[in-house]
Amino acid sequence: MIIDSHQHFWKYNPDRDVWIDDTMEVIRKDFLPKNLKPILEQNGIDGCIAVQADQSESETEFLLACAAKNPFIKGVVGWVDLTAKNLEKRLIHYKENPLFKGVRHIVQAEKDNYLLRKDVQKGIGKLAKHNLTYDILVYPHQLPATIQMVEKFPEQKFILDHIAKPNVSAPMNNQWKTSITSLSSFKNVSCKLSGMVTEAKDFEFKNQDFTPFIEHILNCFGPERVMFGSDWPVCLLAADYKKVLALINDYLKPHDEGTKAKILGNNAIKIYNL
Repeated sequence: MIIDSHQHFWKYNPDRDVWIDDTMEVIRKDFLPKNLKPILEQNGIDGCIAVQADQSESETEFLLACAAKNPFIKGVVGWVDLTAKNLEKRLIHYKENPLFKGVRHIVQAEKDNYLLRKDVQKGIGKLAKHNLTYDILVYPHQLPATIQMVEKFPEQKFILDHIAKPNVSAPMNNQWKTSITSLSSFKNVSCKLSGMVTEAKDFEFKNQDFTPFIEHILNCFGPERVMFGSDWPVCLLAADYKKVLALINDYLKPHDEGTKAKILGNNAIKIYNL
């Protein structure tokens, strides 16, 4: 089974979705399950995981409603305020829905020490007992704090989104490289091969631009802890779905069928308990 481990839905709201600026006109519109379903079918994808793009429980409810009506959405990574006093109650509420698989916060928009805050870590510490994952969305300069945080939670399943968004149009940055090596030493951390095309300068790239980055991720995390994700519809800023999938498939051509199956679906099924 082939699973897209990372995509988004939204009903575009200019007041809420201020992150979609003037350079992103192509995604300034609604992107709903009815838009994605035929694309998945055309590309031989069996299912997907919908990930939050807004910091609100209304976003979580919206994604869960989408999943309830569309069986190809196999799970939801939603948003819950990890610093809220009633967090335990909210987690229990959402865990009643078997499609609720994990939590994400847009840490890339926060200060570098966000993941080291006591209130944030207290919230993260509550996820494991509910068998919930935590998706980590950070920039390379936030990886040192990420490593410090991960070290404190050996029982928590973490997933690094978008390989931490390195600049793929420049030679590999040594800080990113060494930080990825350190982060991958924690066996409870996985990584998504997602969101890479939009890190290319002016959204222009050749597939081989990504090769050293993908190789480093696979060398560090191994085939057991790496997942394909499209980051649709954000990827449309730089490439259509077919090109994003081809990027991963082209890289995986020399690899054995077992490795391909893990990265293209089996790991997502296992890690997100689909």
